[in-house]
Amino acid sequence: MSIPAWILDVFAAVMLLVAAVSAGQLIVARAWTRAGARDADIAISHLLMGIAMAGSLVASLTTLPKGAWVVVFAAMTAWFGWCLWQDSRGQGAGAAIRGHHAPHLVHSAAMLYMFAALAAPAPGGGSGMAGMAGGSPGGMQTLHAPTLAFVFVLLLIAYTVRDLDRQACADGYFHVVGRHFAPAPALATAGPAPAGGPGGGDGVVATMPRAAQAEAAVPEPAAAEPAAERLLLAPAVVKGCRVAMGVTMAFMLIIMI
Repeated sequence: MSIPAWILDVFAAVMLLVAAVSAGQLIVARAWTRAGARDADIAISHLLMGIAMAGSLVASLTTLPKGAWVVVFAAMTAWFGWCLWQDSRGQGAGAAIRGHHAPHLVHSAAMLYMFAALAAPAPGGGSGMAGMAGGSPGGMQTLHAPTLAFVFVLLLIAYTVRDLDRQACADGYFHVVGRHFAPAPALATAGPAPAGGPGGGDGVVATMPRAAQAEAAVPEPAAAEPAAERLLLAPAVVKGCRVAMGVTMAFMLIIMI
């Protein structure tokens, strides 16, 4: 199958965008700190997958050789497999498969398969799958065990459809849900209670109308938060990165079967 070069360029550009967004997420979430380290593995995996797939689609974007990517994605697959096993111990196998780490395990395993199962070297001696479909059918990269590739395509499509069907906030990372809220304002700053009011002036909450109490108890959106943090850690962005990954992986596998 000969794929027009501009289609590969488009997919490569999307993957570079995902990689850039993932790098930004690591920065704004301060993933090197204890508070921001949770789920940093997912952003790191998206960063590496974006770079690897962009280099596989467009030869000029190639970074690491095939063997290095095999090692990277083998380690990544083992990590997410361990995370899924931990989830199954606490929640049960069914909940773990429907949960947070399962799609990332599938993505990592699919990337490992793509790099490990290449049946032909890249045209011109390039690394990985660079130039995989850039013109002549004779230079097309093919895969060993194409039936396994078909299984990965079905899994990727299934998880992508599930992601599209779910609300964006249903499964994010970096504590996306509820992250962008500032602490509730201190009620004591609202002023002293009127003399003779309920509670004997011991607290403002007791003297405030019930509606005002409820409003004061709800944290305000952190309007002062950097716009980059609100954008990069938004649930819709998290969802969009994973959908883009799934679609691109499925596309690459299909044209190589």
